[in-house]
Amino acid sequence: MQTTFTPEQLRDPATARSNEILRACVHCGFCTATCPTYQVLGDELDSPRGRIYLIKDMLEQGRPADARTVKHIDRCLSCLSCMTTCPSGVHYMHLVDHARAHIEATYRRPLADRALRWLLANTLPYPMRLRVALALAKLGRPFAALIPDARVKAMLAMVPKRIPPVSRNDDAQTFAPTAPRKMRVALMTGCAQKALNTDINDATIRLLRRLGCEVVIPHSMGCCGALTHHMGREDEAHAFARANIRAFTAAGDLDAIVINTSGCGTTVKDYGHMFRNDPIAADAAKVAALALDVTELLARLDIPATAPQPLRVAYHAACSLQHGQQIKSTPKDLLKRAGFDVVEPENSHLCCGSAGTYNLLQPEISGELKRRKVATLEARNPDVIAAGNLGCMMQIGSSTAIPVVHTVELLDWATGGPKPAALG
Repeated sequence: MQTTFTPEQLRDPATARSNEILRACVHCGFCTATCPTYQVLGDELDSPRGRIYLIKDMLEQGRPADARTVKHIDRCLSCLSCMTTCPSGVHYMHLVDHARAHIEATYRRPLADRALRWLLANTLPYPMRLRVALALAKLGRPFAALIPDARVKAMLAMVPKRIPPVSRNDDAQTFAPTAPRKMRVALMTGCAQKALNTDINDATIRLLRRLGCEVVIPHSMGCCGALTHHMGREDEAHAFARANIRAFTAAGDLDAIVINTSGCGTTVKDYGHMFRNDPIAADAAKVAALALDVTELLARLDIPATAPQPLRVAYHAACSLQHGQQIKSTPKDLLKRAGFDVVEPENSHLCCGSAGTYNLLQPEISGELKRRKVATLEARNPDVIAAGNLGCMMQIGSSTAIPVVHTVELLDWATGGPKPAALG
């Protein structure tokens, strides 16, 4: 794709990077075949190729974002399926991230949008604030039908029936291995996950210790920055990321940084790019290089697992794992090695519609994607659905009676841990 950025524009590192990405695009349109929003809406501007044209025009002209551009960029899930499909290696993730930051800096949204985004940005990354908000939201659920805003209704609908008690395993501390020591790893405990599902971190710690890992929960670790990053709130996202880089660096010698929420993993693995022109570039690159999805680490360890009982497991591939991190077969292989019967839904490459805050900001599109995903999962008649991302688990679990658990919960159970609570 030909671009016409001026030398002055290209002195900005973000614009220079977007120029590289735009020039890699050859207009082939392969991305439209695997774009969930294009499949639902059928609008070229709601495909990666269409959004690339909008972003190119906006950035080249150096103009503030307009309502039309914002609408179609907001509808992007950042599922990154287009990056898996693209034969030219177009790094759409960095391009849309730049576009969102530009939108946030130059476009004034309607008051209701600004208020909702402020609320999400100042609640979701903070576990205790989120717990308070969930408790208040439970009181408002009976009145959801009276609320005209579909996004507020979606927020109330996503509130879990039960808010788990605080897990002290998430506090800064070190867990000694219960088998001969093989490595020393840090565990990113997440933010929303600490409020919504404490079983995931508990299972991860048990499993890693059982396999010979010393598990460190670093001091001053918090949100990875993904939630605010995808809303274009660059300064807030970078502040979260800086704090984590300092926390992991202060944790001492580590063999890996283990992440059990794939949306966080995709962001942490991009810290090197995020801070490439910053004084902390070296530390950021080191943290990014150490970051591993929990299944990547487990694949390096010997798991003497036997399924406690025959179970048919439908594996849902989170977009941030299969497209963002290109981890596709590893989780399924681990579950099969543990003795589970693993099946996949039709069109497993398509998003479930969760995508961070997407299901709260774009509830209609998200709801249709959820309906399609749940239908394809239920069609495989599984006993349980497994996924590697909390957002996907909540999204799918809100529309099916089939239990939904994290992959590590099943692997923990298969190696001597407790039966996942969701299985009863």
